[in-house]
Amino acid sequence: MSNTDDIVTDLKHAQQQILAYMQAHWRLFLFEGIFFILLGFCAFIIPRFFSVFIAIFLGWIIVIGGVTQVSRVLFLPKIPGFGWWLGLGILQLVVGFLLIADPIAGVLTLTLMLALFFAVEGVIKIYMAWMMRPLPHWGYVLFSGITALVLASIMLAFWSDIPQWLLGLFLGINMMMLGVAMVKIGLHHNDRADKVG
Repeated sequence: MSNTDDIVTDLKHAQQQILAYMQAHWRLFLFEGIFFILLGFCAFIIPRFFSVFIAIFLGWIIVIGGVTQVSRVLFLPKIPGFGWWLGLGILQLVVGFLLIADPIAGVLTLTLMLALFFAVEGVIKIYMAWMMRPLPHWGYVLFSGITALVLASIMLAFWSDIPQWLLGLFLGINMMMLGVAMVKIGLHHNDRADKVG
């Protein structure tokens, strides 16, 4: 058996596993898709609020992480690398407080990070669509991946000039595209389950 035959066999096996998982958990895909559509719609309608909310939320997560880090280090003062761990915890606290204190300034940094996330997510979705290719509605996953790459390209090209509300808008579009893909997959496999049952 050649390497090409091995790859084809592995791909078919992976596709069968994906199909079985989708058929067994179609409700999960459907409800998760609806959730992403609703969340994306909210971000699309009030994008500036979502942009600021994301910055503040992330700030609090970083602050909580910093408090946890500093507390652990102070509780275990003989831990190897005490100074490094303490410095990292203090850095987390400072960055978190800066995001909370001035979320608008933090939105620019988050926009760049989100653009990089969209780029990676787009590549992964396109790869997953390629894996699913003979299965129904794989094109929706592919389209969602391409959309994520396009959004990432726009954000990376103009990130320093992007208005604060655009982060929430792009996040909303990305969530809605993912949601539509998941709903289509869930509904398709619901139909197949009804026909089998």
